[in-house]
Amino acid sequence: MKRLLKVTAMTGLLTLIKMAVGFVIVKVVAVYTGPTGMAMLGQVQSMVSSLNGLINSPAGNGIVRFTAENKEYGFDACSPWWRASVQWVLIIATIGIPVGLLLSDRIATWLFQDSKLAWVVMVTVCVLPLSAIGTLCNSVINGQQLYRRYVSLGMLSVLISSGVMLTMITLYNIQGALLAAAIQSALIGVVMLIANLRQPWLKVCYWWGDTDSQTRKVIGGYMLMAVTSALTIPVSLILVRSVLIDQVGWDATGQWQAVWKISEVYLSVITMALGTYYLPRLSSLIGVDAIVGEIHKTARIIIPIVTTMALGVYLLRDVAISLLFTEEFRSARDLFAIQLTGDVVKIASWLYAYPMISRGATKWFMGTEIVFSTLFVFFSYVFVSYSGLKGVPLAYLVNYSICFIFIFLNVKKFAR
Repeated sequence: MKRLLKVTAMTGLLTLIKMAVGFVIVKVVAVYTGPTGMAMLGQVQSMVSSLNGLINSPAGNGIVRFTAENKEYGFDACSPWWRASVQWVLIIATIGIPVGLLLSDRIATWLFQDSKLAWVVMVTVCVLPLSAIGTLCNSVINGQQLYRRYVSLGMLSVLISSGVMLTMITLYNIQGALLAAAIQSALIGVVMLIANLRQPWLKVCYWWGDTDSQTRKVIGGYMLMAVTSALTIPVSLILVRSVLIDQVGWDATGQWQAVWKISEVYLSVITMALGTYYLPRLSSLIGVDAIVGEIHKTARIIIPIVTTMALGVYLLRDVAISLLFTEEFRSARDLFAIQLTGDVVKIASWLYAYPMISRGATKWFMGTEIVFSTLFVFFSYVFVSYSGLKGVPLAYLVNYSICFIFIFLNVKKFAR
């Protein structure tokens, strides 16, 4: 547990920088574009998350797990997994980039109700391979548990990419914000590649060559899980915003997006620590009892931290709105209580769901992601019809409450 707290502190420093930069970006977007611009930026960020999730699907958790399991035996033992990952990335890019370019007009119309913004989709699609490179580098560093390097490179990439983003927003307003959101992950990929060029594990022989079909199949299982997340979570958020835009308008949607963004940023302190420490730790444990015991111990530390953070955000919500947004966002204060309660339940759900990733329980993971993302959209549609804007935070809380109960009752089944 000392190591968890140490890693949480280290990743917390990185996250504080991300939070600070993220809040500066939010403030600049709020000032330059208002609630409507905030809603549009949310749509772009969800699209980018979805497309990046597709291209990064073979390069994430599977590489972290098998690098962590094989690092003691040298890079040659890790190489088959890395090669399989690169092969999957190339297949996805070969299919995905042409399809994305062909469908850019339709995607833009769906997201923004304006086909003239198809250029945002086209830029996002074209820079996807750079995003995958960044994820591969991050996953190898994480799998080797080189936390200081992971954090320092994370800081560098965030500062550079965010500096470019802020420049674009101030120079070109909403157009700059949309372009910056489209290329941010690619910029991080470029920084990660340059920073790791001299690392011993980044030799071509470790990444390019033959690998067996079983290795590709196992990485393919992790890819399916990541693709499921990429197609459910961001798409469900796009659909929820579409529900809000239809029923309460762009400005009100921007109010909810502001609250969602605050949740997203402060929770990243916890989610980054979980991704950095928790996944390699669970991957190294053997036996259901050991895994469940580790989850309980981690929950006793993480849940009070999240609850305290959520309470702090609630008490400072008026200050947050004044600092991060403008007076146009003042009515968003009424959404915080339910949203922040949902945040605590969400993290509890994630803690108990992590064995799905660490043990490669593909069917369990895909099933829960699809079902509960669908339920979130359904609950949002129903609750917004009756309660207006408050319906989405309520749907969020109800959905994750049901999700937590289901996962808690079944954790021993998928932790085998």
